Amino acid sequence: MGGVDKVKRQRDQGRLTVRERIDGLVDQQSFHEVGAISGIAEYDENNELRHLTPANCVFGRARVDGRTVVVVGDDFTVRGGSADASISAKPLMAEEMAHDFRLPIIRVIEGSGGGGSVKTIETKGAANLPGGVGGTRWYWYTTANLARVPVVGLGLGSVAGLGAARLAATHYSVMTKSSAMFVAGPPVVKRLGQDLTKQELGGADIQTRAGAIDQAVDTEEEAFECARRFLSYLPSSVYDLPPTIPCTDDPERAEEQLLKAVPRNRRQVYKMRPIIEAVVDQGSFFEVSANFGRPIITGLARVEGRAVLLLASDPFHYGGSWTADACQKVVRWVDFAETFHLPVVYLMDCPGFMIGLEAEKSATIRHGVRAMAAVNQSTVPWCTIIIRNAFGVAGVVHQPANRFSMRYAWPSAYWGSLPLEGGIEAAYRAEIDAAADPAAKLREIEDRLNKLRSPFRSAEKFWVEEVIDPRKTRSLLCEFARLAEPIRTPGPPGNMSTRP
Repeated sequence: MGGVDKVKRQRDQGRLTVRERIDGLVDQQSFHEVGAISGIAEYDENNELRHLTPANCVFGRARVDGRTVVVVGDDFTVRGGSADASISAKPLMAEEMAHDFRLPIIRVIEGSGGGGSVKTIETKGAANLPGGVGGTRWYWYTTANLARVPVVGLGLGSVAGLGAARLAATHYSVMTKSSAMFVAGPPVVKRLGQDLTKQELGGADIQTRAGAIDQAVDTEEEAFECARRFLSYLPSSVYDLPPTIPCTDDPERAEEQLLKAVPRNRRQVYKMRPIIEAVVDQGSFFEVSANFGRPIITGLARVEGRAVLLLASDPFHYGGSWTADACQKVVRWVDFAETFHLPVVYLMDCPGFMIGLEAEKSATIRHGVRAMAAVNQSTVPWCTIIIRNAFGVAGVVHQPANRFSMRYAWPSAYWGSLPLEGGIEAAYRAEIDAAADPAAKLREIEDRLNKLRSPFRSAEKFWVEEVIDPRKTRSLLCEFARLAEPIRTPGPPGNMSTRP
């Protein structure tokens, strides 16, 4: 690697070396390294090797839970992982191997991830044109693999430039809380008049809230476990189906707590995550992107051993209203489900798009119709449980249009073109103003409309297929997963997306 001193410095700063990381990530003694002796050599006048600077990229094949994967990692002990000590063929070959052999790839990233350094101008004798002659192949594979195989990125240190791009160009990214990620680091940003530390510029809190990183953990070992668990729900490539595992959780398990999960007071919030845990296989819910687009909860789960993508509203954040960030989150994870043939389960409580000045400034409606397009263009099986609210255009996006999907409603469900709150005052303003007691008139109109808006009245007109006992939810979801299993088709999806 970079020598005894550099290895000691890496460990003294609380970080593992790239080889220790690979050993901790993959199945024991399963790593088969490729290009172990590559590097930049110096020879004497007799062509005898005088010195070798090893390439700062380590890659090869390994197994994770018995399944073959490609692992590629930056060696920060050699020139901080920059281009000065890189052999560009190595990370390119890792991406090619994953692509052509249809294997998941895990990128362990630290430093610039093989990107440039101003010293490169001197060491190479010329400035590098980004992409350059033939250099675009690496960039092509970096994103093309998103439409072909699962791609996981681990940010374990200061990650900048190309390293940041490689970390973001993944289906799932994790960073340790002591790490940082940025397009350009503090010394460069300082020239803009922004004097910031690494954490202030690109720490875990910033990047997870921005949606650039999916999860932050305390230790590198936790990052390895997250990567392994994420991959466990997915096929090795789009040409396979997600694995089904044996399930010991009773598919007919009925949780009594679901009867009181939603308060009768419509203005009172409640916790959605306990509902999720009650209806999926016990302990199977794996949440992703928890800090970004928080009105929507996203994650992977199992239903009777079958993997699904789970979407759920979170009334603790804007009442579950879709913000611009929430819409972007829906687009990304619905695309992900489509890519890897995951059925979608949506536990819905959406009062509509977020409103107000900030919502307009963030172009919420444009992001909203993109979410609608992503849902409508999907082909994977879909099941929606309407838990409480379903209003407005965002309410429309609770199932794909123009094809069959399963839909159930709890007795607490409540829907319409817009909520009564505020809408009554607008629609019945003259009648309310003319009343002797305007407040009483408002209550009278609200009571009258609430009776008409009962989910049972909607079921009479077949606007919702079934109003169910909440305790029956798990049983129906298990049936959905069983019905969905044989109709999924392996292979690239018709609307293949390479969006990370």
